[in-house]
Amino acid sequence: MSEETMPASKNRAAMDITHLGLPNRHVDVDGLLTARNSVDFTTVFVDPKSQRAGGLDAHDRTPRTGEDADMIIYVQIEIGNIFHQRRIPSIDQDHQQDNISPLIETPSFDFILTLMRRGLRNHFRHRHDGDGRLTGTMWTATAHVITAVIGSGVLSLAWAISQMGWIAGPLVLLAFGGITYYTSVMLADSYRFPHPETGKRNPTYMAAVKASLGSREVKACGILQYMSLFGTCVGYTITTSHSLEAIFRAGCYHAEGHDAECKTSLSYYMLGFGATELIFSQIPNFDKMSWLSIVAAVMSISYSGIGLGLGIAKAAEHGPRGTLGGLDIGRGPGEVALIEKLLSVANALGNMAFAYSFSTILITIQDTLKSSPPENKIMKKATLIGITTTTLFYISVGCAGYAAFGNEAPGDLLTDFGFYEPWWLVDFANACLVVHLIGAYQVFAQPVFAFVEGWITKRRPDSHFIHKNFDLVLPWGSTYHLNLFRLTWRSGYVAVTTLLAILLPFFNAIMGLLGAIGFWPLTIYFPIQMYKKQAAINFGSKKWYMLNAVSAICLLVTLAAAVASIQSIIQKSKEYKPFSS
Repeated sequence: MSEETMPASKNRAAMDITHLGLPNRHVDVDGLLTARNSVDFTTVFVDPKSQRAGGLDAHDRTPRTGEDADMIIYVQIEIGNIFHQRRIPSIDQDHQQDNISPLIETPSFDFILTLMRRGLRNHFRHRHDGDGRLTGTMWTATAHVITAVIGSGVLSLAWAISQMGWIAGPLVLLAFGGITYYTSVMLADSYRFPHPETGKRNPTYMAAVKASLGSREVKACGILQYMSLFGTCVGYTITTSHSLEAIFRAGCYHAEGHDAECKTSLSYYMLGFGATELIFSQIPNFDKMSWLSIVAAVMSISYSGIGLGLGIAKAAEHGPRGTLGGLDIGRGPGEVALIEKLLSVANALGNMAFAYSFSTILITIQDTLKSSPPENKIMKKATLIGITTTTLFYISVGCAGYAAFGNEAPGDLLTDFGFYEPWWLVDFANACLVVHLIGAYQVFAQPVFAFVEGWITKRRPDSHFIHKNFDLVLPWGSTYHLNLFRLTWRSGYVAVTTLLAILLPFFNAIMGLLGAIGFWPLTIYFPIQMYKKQAAINFGSKKWYMLNAVSAICLLVTLAAAVASIQSIIQKSKEYKPFSS
């Protein structure tokens, strides 16, 4: 069958292959190469009767036959509107020894990608490296790093520094920036494996973990990553509702005076935010809309810059406050017990860790870069500039807030009413944060949606509830494909995150716990393990001991932050009643 006569279907589900005369058993590997924007659609057909890889010959389009053609893999890809079939060369001895049978039901990503890379090598290189579709540079990567890092976590840094004081606070922030850059350099080399410049690309964090460390490690990584994504959705619900409440209270204080009660229930704002996210969650690929990252960048820079400016202005008004050691230990006014001081410092470490919890997207950013010069070298420069800029900004915002409020710095610089005036500027900053987090919630939720929906789709291929779409014509003429499973599952996800936020609306404690969950395993452990594997670090060598010491220290910090955050949540839960003013 010629390429021109191939059916040009846009269906993302498994295609009808009866016209090819193949067995009914086939494997759909949707999006196998789309991570590099190389193709729009990929389908792999497996003939279970064989042992070696073959396909349709590029010239006569006839399937290979014979004793040495026991397994035939047909690869069909769509480029633009034209369907192509490509012959896959014979697999090597290593892959011949694999257990082929399970691959027919659940194909190994690496196995099929290896076959496709052999059969489509020239085409693959042209699509990725030669046609200009990957246009990322050091400066675009730097911009991505900065906008990815700076988020709502910056608003808790004044409080975090107040727990440690003028000496330890900024130094600990510098230490977090330094260790994050150190492991980010390792991640940059892990983008390709086994060689950092000529090895196979790994377009995502989990793909890099799997290539370097294997399936067992990638399962643990996946669990932690999806836990972090889910927890961040809960955290963003809490943060947004605090900002919505602050907008109401700022107007109330301006109209009725700073001594007015201006009471309202945080829970109702969470329900409103949850209802908004329930609608947005039904929009497929909402997180990939091109304008979303631009809006997020503008909003995050706006509210962070306003927080910095207000802190500087307030500190200039009455002079800088704060002490060298932060909260004082003792029994007098403004002093705390030793155990309370230690728990507060540990919780502050978690908040700082949350502000730097972005390592999982660095490889995704690197995947936008041109292949020449080598991506790892460009990414290292971009990461250095990005993390340096971010760390200096973090220290500026945190220190400005600490100088303005001293040891009484609010947990959230914009919502705990350290600033009453100018009320319109405080309202605008909080509105920017709300707009940012409405989109950011979907950025973190959509990968969870995609994973669960992909998993259940494969395991229930005959379920009408899961697969059937109902076309709804919208008032403006567009057609929306309503899927009952997607509607039910995504609505349930949003409902659970909203319920947890209502039950646990404690900003600093939740930020600390999220930072503890994600920092050590995803920012420290996996990058170090991948680097040790790729660089062949010998057991017992000086570098081996140094890397493990760094990992162990960061693990202790993470455990301390987790314990302190959980203790804070338990303590505050005793006094909190949902839906109360």
